[in-house]
Amino acid sequence: MIKSLLFLLLILTLGCDAKAPGSCPPQPGPVPQPGPTPVTATPARMPDAAPPVSGPVLAPRTTLTSDEGMWTFDNFPSDQLKQRHGFAPTKEWLDRVRLSSVRLAQGCSGSLVSPSGLVMTNHHCAHRCIQELSTPQKDYIADGFLAKEPRDEVRCPGMEINRLVEITDVTDPMTKAAAGLDDAKANEARKAEQSRIEKACATSDQVRCDVVSLYNGGKFHLYRYERHKDVRLVFAPELDIAFFGGDPDNFMFPRYDLDMTFLRIYQDDKPAALTPYFRWSKAGVAEGDLTFVSGHPGSTSRGVTVSMLEFERDVELPFRLMTLFELRGMLKEFQRRGPEQKRISSHMLFGVENGLKAMRGMHGALLDRALIAQKIAAEQALKNAVAADPELKKVVGDAWGGIEQAEALHRDLFKAYQLLERGWYPSPLFRHARTLVRAAEELPKADDARLPEFTDAQFPLLRQGLIAGAPIYDELETTVLGLLFSRIRDELGPDHPFVKKIFAGKDPAAIAAEVVAKTTLKDPKVRQALLDGGKAAVDASTDPLILLAKVMDAEARAVRRRYEDQVEAAIKTRLEQIARARFTILGTSVYPDATFTLRLSFGKVQGWEEAGRTVPPLTTLAGAFDRHTGSAPFSLPKSWLAAREKLDLTTPFNFCATNDIIGGNSGSPVFNQAAEIVGLVFDGNIHSLGGDYAYVPANNRMVAVHSRAIVEALRKIYGADRILTELGQ
Repeated sequence: MIKSLLFLLLILTLGCDAKAPGSCPPQPGPVPQPGPTPVTATPARMPDAAPPVSGPVLAPRTTLTSDEGMWTFDNFPSDQLKQRHGFAPTKEWLDRVRLSSVRLAQGCSGSLVSPSGLVMTNHHCAHRCIQELSTPQKDYIADGFLAKEPRDEVRCPGMEINRLVEITDVTDPMTKAAAGLDDAKANEARKAEQSRIEKACATSDQVRCDVVSLYNGGKFHLYRYERHKDVRLVFAPELDIAFFGGDPDNFMFPRYDLDMTFLRIYQDDKPAALTPYFRWSKAGVAEGDLTFVSGHPGSTSRGVTVSMLEFERDVELPFRLMTLFELRGMLKEFQRRGPEQKRISSHMLFGVENGLKAMRGMHGALLDRALIAQKIAAEQALKNAVAADPELKKVVGDAWGGIEQAEALHRDLFKAYQLLERGWYPSPLFRHARTLVRAAEELPKADDARLPEFTDAQFPLLRQGLIAGAPIYDELETTVLGLLFSRIRDELGPDHPFVKKIFAGKDPAAIAAEVVAKTTLKDPKVRQALLDGGKAAVDASTDPLILLAKVMDAEARAVRRRYEDQVEAAIKTRLEQIARARFTILGTSVYPDATFTLRLSFGKVQGWEEAGRTVPPLTTLAGAFDRHTGSAPFSLPKSWLAAREKLDLTTPFNFCATNDIIGGNSGSPVFNQAAEIVGLVFDGNIHSLGGDYAYVPANNRMVAVHSRAIVEALRKIYGADRILTELGQ
């Protein structure tokens, strides 16, 4: 599957500066802030994104030459799309698509597919929910899940779904807040202004709001969302077909996966009445058909500087890869202990292996000399354009040099920042402990003085995860925490003052075993009581994990402060300077880097050339049976083998298309010009892994489940007639 935000958060942590910004839903009426003007959803009449630049001239183009682009809904190139594909979306069409698309707040995308709150997404996006609802007696990951009646639909612990209802331009107040300040103070001022804007917008618990930085700070938009916290599982197939082919087939094509799940949004304990929604296409798609994808791509680095890419290549990705390799080895050993250990750790291993393959592809892309040469040429062209314009030169100054200096500081801070501030993603117990410790300190402060994840607008998502009743497994927690503590000691060194203070010569694994055995934080009622009791309750707590988190927090906060003041602040300021120059030259003819906010891409069903052969763009159900060996990961479920004679094996199963997508688009709907569902995004091909840095139209392909395969399976394998009726099938 593609590097969904679910796995992005696993890889990058659920910490404060994870790449998924918070959000908060909408209510009618203007946002009471100085100067914001609503952004209309009319189709943009703008030139397309500029092509790779190889010379000194940097100028916008007026026609689309490829299907590149993750476009915002307020700046969609409808006229240019008509020139390329013969179809121009109207404002009404764009509004309908926007309101039919949803975001899974913990990562991934989805779509409303009935007027009763039915949401379609990927199995791997709901994997955590499915595992948390499973027991040793009933393993829904292995066996699948079907709610035959409405009363059988089961709530997913901690899951939240958002729907975007309003976009407002807040560039003016955000820019003015930081004007004339040094880097560190400007960074604080931006965050304070962001907090004020989001707080004014988030007028109830049913609303989430994000101030989103677009074009690396060239623009700031406020996204208002409906917030839905009661999400229930309706249907999930067996893992053997949802991830058929396993890791060997991951990011490959041809594929034969039914990577799908149906969830339902509830309001007041009833299925939510939400419109509009995507209707279902009868025919699906064929080769050459125009396709659209609306979803929430997580993050890309197409607009950053060369020095930032070099840092990612030389420092960040190697460190993350090593972390994931160690975690994978630990999990594989853990799973060999027995079937229950395998069951409770499958979600984590699933994400780690997906992240490993994705990051290896990303690292390989950055090692490609041709890609880096293209980036250097494009950057030099922009530098030349700035140097030729005295006013632009005054605005930009030596922004590129300033970023290089910040990245040099980043190298010194990187390990400590990752290990102490962002390294706790596999351990819900430690995340809970640190959230409680920090909430006790942060929540009494003025809203705009808090850490961003604890502001009134952003804390609800963190709180929901904190008090959710998701199961915690002592043996897995002990193993994971032991590894994480060992990494801190090994990476920082046994003589590091912090290591001496925390471990005092004791074995990290022994410390992990002790705190996990004695902590009471496994009980959500205990966590709720500590949260409600505030600072007094946390200060009085003798829970060993709370005490450990308190001791560690001072150092973690210190390294975070150094990173934010010396690295983040300098880079943000200089990227904004570069963005203003790029806007002066190109306007909004380019699309912004991905930010886990709603985007629209277009393409067509099309294969590609690979090693002298043509890769066809569609597979069939017959191909899945041909690929079945009876051994994992190429083993079809018993339900599929039993239903083989009933199936139309010529039914299209998976397909690929030229749509520009990235992690976070997992679960996105694929639809046609009539806004009818024709497929479900679940992956990209191996060439898409470089899509973080550039889109290559020749071979970058999105991979999706065909809508006809979904219907065929629901009808003839799973007997899911209730769902089919809802889908109008």
